[in-house]
Amino acid sequence: MTAVVGRVRQAIEQVIEGKRSAVDLALVVLLAEGHLLVEDVPGVGKTMLAKAIGRAIDCSVRRLQFTPDLLPSDITGVSIFNQDTREFEFKPGGIFANIVVGDEINRASPKTQSALLESMEERQVSVDGTTYLLEAPFMVVATQNPIEMEGTYPLPEAQRDRFMARIEMGYPTQSAELEMLDHHGMTSPLDSLEPVTDSATIRRIIETVKDVYVAPAVKQYIVDIVGRTRDNRDLRLGASPRSTLQLLRAARALAAMSGRDYVNPDDVAALSVSVLAHRVLPSSEAAGGRRTSADIIGDCVRAAPIPDHG
Repeated sequence: MTAVVGRVRQAIEQVIEGKRSAVDLALVVLLAEGHLLVEDVPGVGKTMLAKAIGRAIDCSVRRLQFTPDLLPSDITGVSIFNQDTREFEFKPGGIFANIVVGDEINRASPKTQSALLESMEERQVSVDGTTYLLEAPFMVVATQNPIEMEGTYPLPEAQRDRFMARIEMGYPTQSAELEMLDHHGMTSPLDSLEPVTDSATIRRIIETVKDVYVAPAVKQYIVDIVGRTRDNRDLRLGASPRSTLQLLRAARALAAMSGRDYVNPDDVAALSVSVLAHRVLPSSEAAGGRRTSADIIGDCVRAAPIPDHG
């Protein structure tokens, strides 16, 4: 398993240079059957990351540009009457892919955003009374540009909670940017990216991740960290029970990627900010003191007693 993940990581890094932590977190989310929220300025490789993952694992990738006039049927699909057969035929929407890229997700109306909810949570789509299952692996990678966060329709907290983790790509280092000019100045790096595994292998790895052992003490550690967000004076909204479960799943995936069949406290601590920070809301006092959600989650992790064994 670690060999397969290593090949996938290496393939993606041919396209996304100098962003090992972002690539690893994206792979954790994929193997934990979660969804990824990427918030950053335009042009730092948010969409390219999703396309590179899909190409490396030989899976389908579809991009949805979220705009105010995007309709729910553009996402889920629609039934169209066929004059020849005299029957309705279902035309799948953009959600029918292994990796779905939702660009600037907060630009669409709340009604359109809600069309994503069932597919993200249930991994299925219901149209005209018929349910269509989505093929695994399935991951939504949604992007937002923080410089335009006010947007037309801000992403509701309930929908942000559907995303397992949030990352920021950040600008590349000077050396990585120079290397990008040398390697990618003439052609798209995706053109030369060859698949290093397939969807069937990824599905088997996902099932293996579910069997990674989590000791009771480590489960208590997870519950303790999440619980501290709910009675923290710096937060006016703590993390949900869904976040507890998703932190557990992400920790299992990270342990498996590290070649272990058990989760240790370091796995939980390493993922806590990425999994929890986008689900909480700082109080006005904390915001006035320029304390971010990530700062406060870091305090919760440091305050939680570390288990003696994992």
